[in-house]
Amino acid sequence: MVIRQAYLDKIKPFIGTDLIKIITGIRRSGKSVFLTQIMDLLKSMEISEDQFIYYDLEKEEYSNILNDVNLYQEIVAKSKAINKKIYIFLDEIQKVENWEKLVNSLRVNLDSDIYITGSNSQLLSSELSTFLAGRYVQFEIFPFSFKEFSLQYQEVRPLDNLNQAQLFLKYVLFGGMPFLGKLKYEYEPCMQYLQDTYNSVILRDVVSRHKIRDVDSLERLIRFFFKNFANTFSAASIVKYLKSNLKKVTIDTVINYISFCKDAYILYQVKRDDLKLKSTLSVNEKYYLADHSFYECLYGNSSSVINQILENIVFIELLSRGYKVSVGKVKDKEVDFVATKQSEKIYIQVTYLLASAETVAREFNVFNEIKDNYPKYVLSLDEINLSQNGIIHQNIRDFLLQD
Repeated sequence: MVIRQAYLDKIKPFIGTDLIKIITGIRRSGKSVFLTQIMDLLKSMEISEDQFIYYDLEKEEYSNILNDVNLYQEIVAKSKAINKKIYIFLDEIQKVENWEKLVNSLRVNLDSDIYITGSNSQLLSSELSTFLAGRYVQFEIFPFSFKEFSLQYQEVRPLDNLNQAQLFLKYVLFGGMPFLGKLKYEYEPCMQYLQDTYNSVILRDVVSRHKIRDVDSLERLIRFFFKNFANTFSAASIVKYLKSNLKKVTIDTVINYISFCKDAYILYQVKRDDLKLKSTLSVNEKYYLADHSFYECLYGNSSSVINQILENIVFIELLSRGYKVSVGKVKDKEVDFVATKQSEKIYIQVTYLLASAETVAREFNVFNEIKDNYPKYVLSLDEINLSQNGIIHQNIRDFLLQD
């Protein structure tokens, strides 16, 4: 098992407090396993397993208690039997009717430390803000980083004996969904699993939750995004595309569908910032995938879009490190990522290879118009360091593996 230490380090300061710990992320990204790792951490702190109350709320055996009243009564009964501080773990909390009332009642009435997971960002943001304002902290779990993938791949396939560059090619192909390790990274079973994950997210976290009737339009829209991820386009251009495919939809419908996909963590929308005017632009945004492996499972031949794959990998890595990410615009040029965290800021360009003088000029010269002193990176798979004029050139693998 890969210990997700970076996430454990983030959550550790909040253990034992009355703040509810919210763990979110795309379905099958490893939230349930992470709960078990929190339990192991608690046990290492000499907290008895007898104090744990755990529910996997997607299991059929709990279907008769999926409302706030019944589940509250059951947890209270268990807590009386324990008769000391309890640690409550509720996996996929959105299955419970009036779950927010349940969690608040548990927080107020019991001597407890509460951890919940969910696969919908809207469910675990606006509704929580209403019922639990200021009484929770939220942690988003992403699929495996390259570092985590490498650990698992070497664990399940030690005889392959791959070097770092070879492991990265496997990561480009398979992505970071943790369960693929159980399939020993065999191609066909992994693609079948990813297809099933894609279908599960669309049907359960988008179609069913939002009661969408025109599933065909939604599917066409999502496939448009997946085919064109890491590219810039507007809602109007999406409407035009759907109309060209004999589907008449409104801009409002497109915007709603995008919002639903973002809530389910399958897509990330990235705003564009004008770095000269220091303003956020409201048109021509970019969209990235929760995991780049979805392209391979839907279309195959992900090497044909290697630049977009690499961009997606770096984008998700930045999010997992706690950065807020936007796309930068400088006159008629674009900076792939402007990443900020508290007082820290970095600028990043991502490309496959700096194979020509023209490519080097394009990737480096975009920074000439940015006059501040924040670090500026060009990331590629070149093995030679081409840093120049204070701009750092780094191999993407090295960037992903650094702390």
